[in-house]
This record gives sequence, structure tokens and C-alpha cells, in this order.
Amino acid sequence: MAESRVARVTEIIAGSPKSFEEAIQQGFTRATKTLRGITGLRVQEMRVAVEKNEIVEYRVRMEVIFLLEE
Repeated sequence: MAESRVARVTEIIAGSPKSFEEAIQQGFTRATKTLRGITGLRVQEMRVAVEKNEIVEYRVRMEVIFLLEE
């Protein structure tokens, strides 16, 4: 029989001046410094910040899924 597991989901927002991909990577890298047992991410939303008709930042809102420790 499979071992039961319990996970938690927390939401984070990350940004990058270069790309959505880099914003996701930045958010993930930061999350690994605080959270243990990360099993996945789910990008909820992608936005850009605009100033003077230029994209200045790519932003992502994402869920980080991680297992709760015993």
C-alpha cells in the first residue's frame, strides 16, 4: 500500500526585467531557500509592468507545492 502524504500550497510572486521564464526561475530559486520538499509549481498568472510604452518587468504569480514534514 502506498504511503500517504500531505502537501501544502503557498503562493509567491516573482519578477524579472528579462523574461517570464527568468521570473519563474527566480521565484523557484528563492522558494528553495525557505521551503523543503518542493514537488511542483503552478503558474497562476503572468503580467508585465509597463513604463513609457516599454515593458520593464515580467511578473508571475505561482503556487509552490511542497510536502509537509512528519
